[in-house]
Amino acid sequence: AAWDLAFQTISIAVADPTFAKHQLLLIMREWYMKPDGQLPAYEWNFSDVNPPVHAWAAMQVYKIEKKQKGTGDIVFLKKIFQKLLINFTWWINRKDLNGNNIFEGGFLGLDNIGVFNRNFHFAGEMQLEQADGTSWMGTFALDMMDMAIEIALQDPSFEDTATKFFEHFVLISEALNEHRLWNDEDKFFYDVLVVKGSDPTPLRIQSIVGLTSLFAVSTIPNTVFEKLKDFDKRIEWFETYRKKNNKFWPNEERSDGAEMLLSLVRKDRLVYLLKRLLNEDEFLSPGGIRALSKKHEENPYSVTVDNVLYTIRYDPGDSTSDIYGGNSNWRGPVWMPINYLVIQSIRTYGEFYGESLKVECPTGSGNMMT
Repeated sequence: AAWDLAFQTISIAVADPTFAKHQLLLIMREWYMKPDGQLPAYEWNFSDVNPPVHAWAAMQVYKIEKKQKGTGDIVFLKKIFQKLLINFTWWINRKDLNGNNIFEGGFLGLDNIGVFNRNFHFAGEMQLEQADGTSWMGTFALDMMDMAIEIALQDPSFEDTATKFFEHFVLISEALNEHRLWNDEDKFFYDVLVVKGSDPTPLRIQSIVGLTSLFAVSTIPNTVFEKLKDFDKRIEWFETYRKKNNKFWPNEERSDGAEMLLSLVRKDRLVYLLKRLLNEDEFLSPGGIRALSKKHEENPYSVTVDNVLYTIRYDPGDSTSDIYGGNSNWRGPVWMPINYLVIQSIRTYGEFYGESLKVECPTGSGNMMT
């Protein structure tokens, strides 16, 4: 699958960054990427959709090589940035049905994570607004901003593009937090099933779908603002404009060194999510973070759609569902690439907040950790 390849290039880059870069550029070539920017998902259904992680992978490969050699390959970043820009535009045009920065995408690589097959097209006017689809696009926007900033430090012509992705991240963050994907009762992000003429139905499944929002986090050092004056000026204007007009502004905070944190998740919601993430009765297992909360072992979730009853329960071994052939199970097992993203994101939050933010680990243990 396309997103599997993106993860694999991270490991490859440690031994052979040139080959890793080649693999990322190869799938962006015209014989794989459609002219409209769509990437193929996997060999048995090119038209399906994987999470957009290739910008993240490109930056990781770039950083690995830069650490090894002392200098980064800006030409590589410029080449892949151009193709990823087309891919980002494809997502905006094709997977945002209502033009409100709430994204769909279907199964998004998570096979049987949903109570029903998220690729299924139900009868009537139904739409599945996806918490993970929207979060992945927030992550995509931040990764593209980070890439544009890195290039702009050597080529100022990319400065405006960095601003564009910063602004788009703000709009996606507003949609995720202000729409209806956050459930105040459960303190969790859920997919929402929308049926014309009926009240929206949050699918109250506590899974990695609701934790994907943690992945969209980045910091901008003060040195960037000092060097990219237009970028700094535009962000300052955009913040002033939105706050003056009582519009949403994301979790933007400054450290003592004036480093800026950008995150899809506000600090209070971050704490709520971490409480669940680090709860041994929910997501935290001896082997890592479960894809589906263990809570659903005793409390399966059911919903009736089109007069059909669908049920999901914690299922930690071989899959007992036949979604996607039954050979891939996201209803409990630990998936290492997702755990890698969880760890990397928590490290970013930890480096920024330091001693100012502590949570129990495990939840309920009394052991407070940064």
